[in-house]
Amino acid sequence: SFAAAYLTFRRSPYYALVYGMNDVVLIVLWILAATEETRYISVVVCFVAFLVNDLYGYIRWKKMERRQTK
Repeated sequence: SFAAAYLTFRRSPYYALVYGMNDVVLIVLWILAATEETRYISVVVCFVAFLVNDLYGYIRWKKMERRQTK
């Protein structure tokens, strides 16, 4: 999260990928927790939504970057 926040501050499009890696780690950990207690599945769904949002942000950032360099 610190690396992603730094990249956000630096206006790097890679901030979203680092946040995405953080989300993947959290998804795996919450899946492991959900195998013990099924009520944690909602947290897994939440972090999957965060991952989708981060990937969408990266894709849009790169499209905007390509459009501005033309």
